[in-house]
Amino acid sequence: MTAVGWPAVLVDGDVRLRPLRRRDQDAWMDLRAVNSSWLEPWDATSPTPVTGPRPSFGAFVRTLASQARAGTTLPFAVDLGDALVGQLTVSSITYGSLRSAAIGYWVSEHVAGRGITPTAVALATDHCFGVLGLHRVEVNIRPENGPSLRVVEKLGFRDEGLRERFLHIQDRWCDHRTFALTVEDVPEGLLARWHARR
Repeated sequence: MTAVGWPAVLVDGDVRLRPLRRRDQDAWMDLRAVNSSWLEPWDATSPTPVTGPRPSFGAFVRTLASQARAGTTLPFAVDLGDALVGQLTVSSITYGSLRSAAIGYWVSEHVAGRGITPTAVALATDHCFGVLGLHRVEVNIRPENGPSLRVVEKLGFRDEGLRERFLHIQDRWCDHRTFALTVEDVPEGLLARWHARR
């Protein structure tokens, strides 16, 4: 059985979102290694000690694929042309009376500031609203994360305020600001609005 809206490939110009695959291992691991100082300050950590070996990349992808089949997560690779440059994940997909999801993302520092992340977030948001039938999408960002704050500012996400000690990062509970859009905010679609603002 295939979950609604998955697998999906979303494209705008040279930016493509596609399912993350096991064959992405080398490129993904290389990007994470090269960008460790760029990404680690924002990476979530476990509040309880993790024992045993770290899961393999294959196990990581299998877990995400299982969540995608269950309809709770959409794990996308972010490509620029044919090159993997990051990852975007739609998570916490909830239906019922809430119909909401959260988007998290990272891109390599060498492509930051080129409009790739706003384009990827717009593609994913439109997919959530148009294909999944969700009503609300949110992005949670540490107040110190200037590049991510610029992404939601460019896209016109609404600042809904501070969530204190929201997520465990680098061995401590960190505050985040929540930014959100509802489908009524972008009747023409977020990608169309992003193109109009550029």
